[in-house]
Amino acid sequence: MNSFLDKYEKTSWVDISSRIELSTRNDVENALKTDGRCDLGGFAALLSPIAGIEYLEEMAQVAHNLTVQRFGRVIRLFAPMYLSNECTNICDYCGFSLGNKILRKTLSIAEMLKETGALRKHGFEHVLLVTGESAQKVSTDYLFEAITVLCEYFSNVSMEVQPLDQGDYQHLIKAGLHAVLVYQETYERDSYAKHHLKGKKTNFNWRLETADRLGRAGINKIGLGCLYGLTENWRTDSFFAGLHLDYLEKKYWQTSFSMSFPRIRPYEGEMSPLVDLQDRDLVQLLCAFRIFNHELELSLSTRESPTLREQLLPIGITTMSAGSKTNPGGYSVSDDSLEQFSISDERNPDEIAQMLRLKEYEPVWKDWDCSYHFKSKTDSSKGIFCDERTSSSVRLVS
Repeated sequence: MNSFLDKYEKTSWVDISSRIELSTRNDVENALKTDGRCDLGGFAALLSPIAGIEYLEEMAQVAHNLTVQRFGRVIRLFAPMYLSNECTNICDYCGFSLGNKILRKTLSIAEMLKETGALRKHGFEHVLLVTGESAQKVSTDYLFEAITVLCEYFSNVSMEVQPLDQGDYQHLIKAGLHAVLVYQETYERDSYAKHHLKGKKTNFNWRLETADRLGRAGINKIGLGCLYGLTENWRTDSFFAGLHLDYLEKKYWQTSFSMSFPRIRPYEGEMSPLVDLQDRDLVQLLCAFRIFNHELELSLSTRESPTLREQLLPIGITTMSAGSKTNPGGYSVSDDSLEQFSISDERNPDEIAQMLRLKEYEPVWKDWDCSYHFKSKTDSSKGIFCDERTSSSVRLVS
Protein backbone atom coordinates (compact mmCIF):
# COMPACT_ATOMS: atom_id res chain seq x y z
CA MET A 1 0.00 0.00 0.00
CA ASN A 2 1.70 3.20 -1.24
CA SER A 3 -0.53 5.71 0.51
CA PHE A 4 -3.71 6.14 2.51
CA LEU A 5 -5.53 6.76 -0.76
CA ASP A 6 -5.44 3.02 -1.45
CA LYS A 7 -7.15 2.24 1.85
CA TYR A 8 -9.57 5.13 1.48
CA GLU A 9 -10.80 3.91 -1.90
CA LYS A 10 -11.46 0.45 -0.49
CA THR A 11 -13.59 1.81 2.36
CA SER A 12 -17.25 2.61 1.68
CA TRP A 13 -18.64 5.86 3.12
CA VAL A 14 -22.15 4.36 3.01
CA ASP A 15 -21.13 1.16 4.80
CA ILE A 16 -19.28 3.06 7.54
CA SER A 17 -22.25 5.39 8.04
CA SER A 18 -24.55 2.40 8.42
CA ARG A 19 -22.14 0.69 10.79
CA ILE A 20 -22.03 3.76 13.03
CA GLU A 21 -25.80 4.29 13.01
CA LEU A 22 -26.54 0.62 13.80
CA SER A 23 -24.10 0.35 16.72
CA THR A 24 -25.74 -1.14 19.80
CA ARG A 25 -25.42 -0.61 23.53
CA ASN A 26 -23.36 -3.79 23.66
CA ASP A 27 -20.95 -2.40 21.03
CA VAL A 28 -20.45 0.78 23.04
CA GLU A 29 -19.98 -1.07 26.32
CA ASN A 30 -17.42 -3.39 24.77
CA ALA A 31 -15.47 -0.39 23.45
CA LEU A 32 -15.47 1.19 26.91
CA LYS A 33 -14.35 -2.01 28.61
CA THR A 34 -11.44 -2.69 26.29
CA ASP A 35 -8.07 -2.91 28.02
CA GLY A 36 -5.81 -0.53 26.15
CA ARG A 37 -6.97 1.10 22.92
CA CYS A 38 -10.20 0.05 21.27
CA ASP A 39 -10.15 -0.97 17.62
CA LEU A 40 -11.79 0.77 14.68
CA GLY A 41 -15.01 -1.13 15.31
CA GLY A 42 -15.09 0.19 18.86
CA PHE A 43 -14.30 3.68 17.60
CA ALA A 44 -17.31 3.51 15.28
CA ALA A 45 -19.49 2.53 18.23
CA LEU A 46 -18.19 5.45 20.32
CA LEU A 47 -19.17 7.83 17.49
CA SER A 48 -22.71 6.41 17.28
CA PRO A 49 -25.94 8.18 18.24
CA ILE A 50 -26.60 5.68 21.03
CA ALA A 51 -23.20 6.44 22.58
CA GLY A 52 -23.92 10.16 22.56
CA ILE A 53 -27.36 9.73 24.08
CA GLU A 54 -26.74 7.13 26.78
CA TYR A 55 -23.01 6.87 27.48
CA LEU A 56 -21.59 10.38 27.26
CA GLU A 57 -20.93 10.79 30.98
CA GLU A 58 -19.16 7.44 31.19
CA MET A 59 -17.15 8.23 28.07
CA ALA A 60 -16.09 11.56 29.54
CA GLN A 61 -14.87 9.91 32.74
CA VAL A 62 -12.87 7.29 30.84
CA ALA A 63 -11.40 9.96 28.56
CA HIS A 64 -10.43 12.11 31.55
CA ASN A 65 -8.70 9.23 33.32
CA LEU A 66 -6.78 8.23 30.20
CA THR A 67 -5.63 11.79 29.56
CA VAL A 68 -4.40 12.35 33.12
CA GLN A 69 -2.66 8.96 33.08
CA ARG A 70 -0.79 9.73 29.86
CA PHE A 71 -0.30 13.52 29.89
CA GLY A 72 -0.76 14.56 33.50
CA ARG A 73 -2.40 17.91 34.22
CA VAL A 74 -0.50 19.96 31.65
CA ILE A 75 -1.75 21.95 28.68
CA ARG A 76 0.66 22.98 25.93
CA LEU A 77 0.05 26.50 24.65
CA PHE A 78 0.87 27.81 21.20
CA ALA A 79 0.11 30.80 19.00
CA PRO A 80 -0.57 30.93 15.26
CA MET A 81 1.45 33.47 13.29
CA TYR A 82 -0.25 34.31 10.02
CA LEU A 83 2.42 35.05 7.42
CA SER A 84 0.17 35.59 4.40
CA ASN A 85 -3.47 35.69 3.34
CA GLU A 86 -2.63 35.28 -0.34
CA CYS A 87 -4.51 32.35 -1.83
CA THR A 88 -5.12 30.96 -5.32
CA ASN A 89 -8.01 28.70 -4.26
CA ILE A 90 -11.71 29.43 -4.20
CA CYS A 91 -13.25 27.73 -1.16
CA ASP A 92 -16.72 28.79 -0.06
CA TYR A 93 -16.00 28.62 3.69
CA CYS A 94 -12.73 30.58 4.01
CA GLY A 95 -12.04 34.27 4.45
CA PHE A 96 -8.85 33.98 2.38
CA SER A 97 -10.69 32.60 -0.66
CA LEU A 98 -9.52 34.15 -3.95
CA GLY A 99 -12.97 35.53 -4.70
CA ASN A 100 -13.19 37.59 -1.49
CA LYS A 101 -12.45 41.29 -1.91
CA ILE A 102 -9.93 41.72 0.91
CA LEU A 103 -6.56 43.39 1.17
CA ARG A 104 -3.83 40.81 0.55
CA LYS A 105 -0.61 40.84 2.54
CA THR A 106 2.50 38.67 2.94
CA LEU A 107 4.83 39.46 5.81
CA SER A 108 8.47 40.35 5.27
CA ILE A 109 11.14 39.01 7.61
CA ALA A 110 11.17 42.37 9.40
CA GLU A 111 7.40 42.14 9.95
CA MET A 112 7.73 38.55 11.19
CA LEU A 113 10.22 39.76 13.77
CA LYS A 114 7.73 42.37 14.99
CA GLU A 115 5.18 39.60 15.43
CA THR A 116 7.82 37.53 17.18
CA GLY A 117 8.53 40.30 19.67
CA ALA A 118 4.85 40.56 20.55
CA LEU A 119 4.52 36.80 21.05
CA ARG A 120 7.75 36.36 23.01
CA LYS A 121 6.58 39.01 25.51
CA HIS A 122 3.86 36.57 26.52
CA GLY A 123 6.30 33.68 26.85
CA PHE A 124 5.37 31.70 23.75
CA GLU A 125 7.96 29.11 22.70
CA HIS A 126 5.76 27.35 20.14
CA VAL A 127 4.58 29.14 17.02
CA LEU A 128 2.41 27.78 14.22
CA LEU A 129 3.08 29.46 10.87
CA VAL A 130 -0.12 29.82 8.84
CA THR A 131 -0.65 31.04 5.28
CA GLY A 132 -3.18 30.91 2.51
CA GLU A 133 -2.35 28.55 -0.33
CA SER A 134 -0.27 30.44 -2.87
CA ALA A 135 2.89 28.72 -4.06
CA GLN A 136 3.99 31.89 -5.87
CA LYS A 137 3.70 34.27 -2.91
CA VAL A 138 4.56 31.68 -0.24
CA SER A 139 7.24 29.57 -1.88
CA THR A 140 9.37 26.88 -0.29
CA ASP A 141 12.30 29.33 -0.28
CA TYR A 142 10.15 31.90 1.57
CA LEU A 143 9.14 29.30 4.14
CA PHE A 144 12.71 28.06 4.55
CA GLU A 145 13.92 31.58 5.32
CA ALA A 146 11.02 32.20 7.72
CA ILE A 147 11.61 28.94 9.62
CA THR A 148 15.36 29.51 9.79
CA VAL A 149 14.90 32.99 11.25
CA LEU A 150 12.09 32.10 13.65
CA CYS A 151 13.93 29.08 15.05
CA GLU A 152 16.31 31.65 16.56
CA TYR A 153 13.44 32.86 18.73
CA PHE A 154 11.09 29.91 19.19
CA SER A 155 11.85 26.42 20.45
CA ASN A 156 9.13 24.86 18.32
CA VAL A 157 8.14 25.96 14.81
CA SER A 158 5.24 24.24 13.07
CA MET A 159 3.30 25.22 9.98
CA GLU A 160 -0.07 25.00 8.26
CA VAL A 161 0.37 25.92 4.60
CA GLN A 162 -0.41 24.46 1.16
CA PRO A 163 0.49 20.77 0.63
CA LEU A 164 4.04 20.37 -0.66
CA ASP A 165 6.20 17.73 -2.32
CA GLN A 166 8.18 15.30 -0.18
CA GLY A 167 11.44 16.97 -1.19
CA ASP A 168 10.13 20.37 -0.08
CA TYR A 169 9.25 18.97 3.33
CA GLN A 170 12.69 17.42 3.69
CA HIS A 171 14.21 20.80 2.84
CA LEU A 172 12.11 22.60 5.46
CA ILE A 173 12.87 19.99 8.12
CA LYS A 174 16.54 20.88 7.69
CA ALA A 175 15.62 24.48 8.55
CA GLY A 176 14.09 23.31 11.84
CA LEU A 177 10.47 22.55 10.98
CA HIS A 178 8.99 20.34 13.70
CA ALA A 179 5.39 19.66 12.68
CA VAL A 180 2.92 20.19 9.85
CA LEU A 181 -0.85 20.50 10.16
CA VAL A 182 -2.75 19.50 7.04
CA TYR A 183 -6.50 19.10 7.37
CA GLN A 184 -8.42 17.16 4.76
CA GLU A 185 -11.37 19.48 5.58
CA THR A 186 -13.79 16.64 4.78
CA TYR A 187 -13.18 13.03 3.79
CA GLU A 188 -16.43 12.86 1.79
CA ARG A 189 -15.25 13.27 -1.78
CA ASP A 190 -18.49 14.74 -3.17
CA SER A 191 -18.81 17.29 -0.38
CA TYR A 192 -15.15 18.21 -0.82
CA ALA A 193 -15.79 18.98 -4.51
CA LYS A 194 -18.78 21.20 -3.66
CA HIS A 195 -16.75 23.45 -1.35
CA HIS A 196 -13.43 23.60 -3.22
CA LEU A 197 -14.26 25.27 -6.51
CA LYS A 198 -10.97 26.45 -8.01
CA GLY A 199 -7.24 26.07 -7.53
CA LYS A 200 -4.90 23.25 -6.56
CA LYS A 201 -7.01 22.50 -3.50
CA THR A 202 -9.65 21.00 -5.80
CA ASN A 203 -7.33 17.96 -6.06
CA PHE A 204 -8.76 15.71 -3.35
CA ASN A 205 -6.21 12.93 -3.84
CA TRP A 206 -3.18 15.24 -3.70
CA ARG A 207 -4.33 16.61 -0.36
CA LEU A 208 -5.23 13.18 1.00
CA GLU A 209 -1.71 11.87 0.29
CA THR A 210 0.03 14.83 1.95
CA ALA A 211 0.43 13.07 5.29
CA ASP A 212 2.16 10.17 3.53
CA ARG A 213 4.63 12.58 1.92
CA LEU A 214 5.26 14.08 5.36
CA GLY A 215 5.80 10.67 6.90
CA ARG A 216 8.29 9.67 4.22
CA ALA A 217 10.06 13.01 4.67
CA GLY A 218 10.64 12.19 8.35
CA ILE A 219 8.60 14.95 10.00
CA ASN A 220 8.34 14.74 13.79
CA LYS A 221 4.62 15.42 14.05
CA ILE A 222 1.60 15.44 11.73
CA GLY A 223 -1.65 17.23 12.55
CA LEU A 224 -4.94 15.94 11.13
CA GLY A 225 -8.54 17.04 11.32
CA CYS A 226 -11.87 17.81 9.67
CA LEU A 227 -13.59 21.16 9.36
CA TYR A 228 -16.99 20.44 10.85
CA GLY A 229 -19.89 21.86 8.89
CA LEU A 230 -18.79 20.90 5.37
CA THR A 231 -20.68 17.62 5.30
CA GLU A 232 -23.95 16.50 6.83
CA ASN A 233 -22.49 13.42 8.52
CA TRP A 234 -19.88 14.48 11.07
CA ARG A 235 -19.78 10.99 12.58
CA THR A 236 -18.61 9.31 9.36
CA ASP A 237 -16.20 12.15 8.60
CA SER A 238 -14.66 11.65 12.04
CA PHE A 239 -14.38 7.90 11.50
CA PHE A 240 -12.38 8.46 8.32
CA ALA A 241 -10.10 10.85 10.21
CA GLY A 242 -9.57 8.06 12.74
CA LEU A 243 -8.99 5.55 9.94
CA HIS A 244 -6.39 7.90 8.46
CA LEU A 245 -4.70 8.26 11.85
CA ASP A 246 -4.67 4.49 12.41
CA TYR A 247 -3.04 3.91 9.02
CA LEU A 248 -0.41 6.62 9.52
CA GLU A 249 0.57 5.49 13.01
CA LYS A 250 1.20 1.97 11.84
CA LYS A 251 3.20 3.03 8.78
CA TYR A 252 5.14 5.98 10.23
CA TRP A 253 5.61 4.78 13.78
CA GLN A 254 8.39 7.26 14.59
CA THR A 255 6.05 10.20 13.96
CA SER A 256 3.64 11.57 16.56
CA PHE A 257 0.17 12.88 15.74
CA SER A 258 -2.34 15.49 16.77
CA MET A 259 -6.01 15.95 15.98
CA SER A 260 -7.95 19.22 15.82
CA PHE A 261 -11.70 19.78 15.80
CA PRO A 262 -12.45 23.15 14.15
CA ARG A 263 -16.03 24.17 13.51
CA ILE A 264 -16.88 26.70 10.81
CA ARG A 265 -16.72 30.24 12.15
CA PRO A 266 -18.00 33.54 10.64
CA TYR A 267 -15.76 35.03 7.93
CA GLU A 268 -15.87 37.18 4.80
CA GLY A 269 -18.27 35.17 2.63
CA GLU A 270 -20.55 33.79 5.32
CA MET A 271 -21.17 30.19 4.29
CA SER A 272 -23.76 28.47 6.48
CA PRO A 273 -22.61 25.08 7.85
CA LEU A 274 -24.43 22.08 6.38
CA VAL A 275 -24.80 20.68 9.87
CA ASP A 276 -24.38 22.40 13.21
CA LEU A 277 -22.05 20.29 15.33
CA GLN A 278 -23.52 20.87 18.78
CA ASP A 279 -21.38 21.25 21.91
CA ARG A 280 -22.59 17.88 23.12
CA ASP A 281 -21.48 16.32 19.83
CA LEU A 282 -18.05 17.91 20.22
CA VAL A 283 -17.76 16.37 23.69
CA GLN A 284 -18.58 12.96 22.25
CA LEU A 285 -16.05 13.47 19.47
CA LEU A 286 -13.23 14.35 21.88
CA CYS A 287 -14.05 11.42 24.14
CA ALA A 288 -14.18 8.97 21.23
CA PHE A 289 -10.77 10.00 19.92
CA ARG A 290 -9.16 9.87 23.36
CA ILE A 291 -10.51 6.38 24.08
CA PHE A 292 -9.50 5.27 20.59
CA ASN A 293 -5.97 6.65 20.87
CA HIS A 294 -4.37 7.29 24.26
CA GLU A 295 -1.22 8.93 22.84
CA LEU A 296 -2.93 11.37 20.50
CA GLU A 297 -2.61 15.10 21.12
CA LEU A 298 -6.05 16.74 21.08
CA SER A 299 -6.04 20.42 20.21
CA LEU A 300 -8.71 23.08 20.74
CA SER A 301 -8.46 26.52 19.18
CA THR A 302 -9.81 29.96 20.04
CA ARG A 303 -12.63 29.32 17.57
CA GLU A 304 -14.50 28.01 20.63
CA SER A 305 -15.93 30.15 23.44
CA PRO A 306 -14.07 30.67 26.74
CA THR A 307 -16.77 28.79 28.65
CA LEU A 308 -16.72 25.78 26.37
CA ARG A 309 -12.92 25.60 26.26
CA GLU A 310 -12.83 25.49 30.04
CA GLN A 311 -15.54 22.83 30.19
CA LEU A 312 -13.70 20.64 27.68
CA LEU A 313 -10.37 20.84 29.51
CA PRO A 314 -10.86 17.76 31.73
CA ILE A 315 -12.10 15.55 28.90
CA GLY A 316 -8.96 15.07 26.88
CA ILE A 317 -7.53 18.34 25.59
CA THR A 318 -3.73 18.52 25.65
CA THR A 319 -3.04 21.59 23.48
CA MET A 320 -4.66 25.02 23.20
CA SER A 321 -4.02 28.17 21.23
CA ALA A 322 -4.12 31.40 23.19
CA GLY A 323 -4.54 35.06 22.29
CA SER A 324 -4.81 34.14 18.61
CA LYS A 325 -4.88 36.58 15.71
CA THR A 326 -5.90 35.23 12.31
CA ASN A 327 -4.63 38.10 10.16
CA PRO A 328 -1.07 38.71 8.89
CA GLY A 329 0.65 41.08 11.31
CA GLY A 330 -2.20 40.78 13.78
CA TYR A 331 -0.07 40.82 16.94
CA SER A 332 1.85 43.99 16.11
CA VAL A 333 -0.90 45.90 14.26
CA SER A 334 -4.69 45.88 14.56
CA ASP A 335 -6.24 45.31 11.14
CA ASP A 336 -8.91 42.67 11.60
CA SER A 337 -10.10 43.16 8.01
CA LEU A 338 -7.39 40.71 6.93
CA GLU A 339 -8.49 37.87 9.22
CA GLN A 340 -9.27 34.36 8.01
CA PHE A 341 -12.15 33.87 10.46
CA SER A 342 -13.35 35.44 13.68
CA ILE A 343 -12.26 33.96 16.98
CA SER A 344 -14.46 33.43 20.02
CA ASP A 345 -12.04 33.19 22.96
CA GLU A 346 -10.41 36.63 22.95
CA ARG A 347 -8.55 36.30 26.27
CA ASN A 348 -4.85 37.09 26.14
CA PRO A 349 -2.22 34.39 26.82
CA ASP A 350 -1.64 35.54 30.41
CA GLU A 351 -5.35 35.22 31.17
CA ILE A 352 -5.42 31.74 29.65
CA ALA A 353 -2.41 30.67 31.71
CA GLN A 354 -3.99 32.06 34.88
CA MET A 355 -7.24 30.22 34.15
CA LEU A 356 -5.34 26.96 33.70
CA ARG A 357 -3.52 27.35 37.02
CA LEU A 358 -6.77 28.10 38.84
CA LYS A 359 -8.11 24.83 37.47
CA GLU A 360 -4.94 23.05 38.66
CA TYR A 361 -3.45 22.63 35.20
CA GLU A 362 0.10 23.61 34.36
CA PRO A 363 0.49 25.74 31.21
CA VAL A 364 3.48 24.48 29.21
CA TRP A 365 5.02 26.81 26.68
CA LYS A 366 7.09 24.15 24.89
CA ASP A 367 7.52 20.38 24.69
CA TRP A 368 10.23 20.38 22.03
CA ASP A 369 13.38 22.34 21.33
CA CYS A 370 14.49 23.05 17.77
CA SER A 371 18.07 22.89 19.01
CA TYR A 372 18.09 19.17 18.31
CA HIS A 373 18.23 19.93 14.58
CA PHE A 374 20.95 22.53 14.42
CA LYS A 375 24.65 23.16 14.66
CA SER A 376 25.91 24.57 17.93
CA LYS A 377 24.90 28.12 18.65
CA THR A 378 23.73 29.98 21.68
CA ASP A 379 21.17 32.73 22.05
CA SER A 380 21.98 34.32 25.38
CA SER A 381 18.74 36.32 25.44
CA LYS A 382 16.70 33.12 25.55
CA GLY A 383 19.20 30.73 27.07
CA ILE A 384 18.67 28.27 24.21
CA PHE A 385 21.66 26.13 23.38
CA CYS A 386 21.51 24.61 19.93
CA ASP A 387 23.56 21.51 19.24
CA GLU A 388 23.43 19.27 16.18
CA ARG A 389 21.96 15.96 17.28
CA THR A 390 20.81 12.81 15.62
CA SER A 391 17.73 12.53 17.79
CA SER A 392 14.56 13.19 15.79
CA SER A 393 12.35 13.64 18.83
CA VAL A 394 13.12 14.58 22.40
CA ARG A 395 10.16 15.10 24.69
CA LEU A 396 10.64 17.69 27.40
CA VAL A 397 7.16 17.04 28.77
CA SER A 398 5.43 13.70 28.70
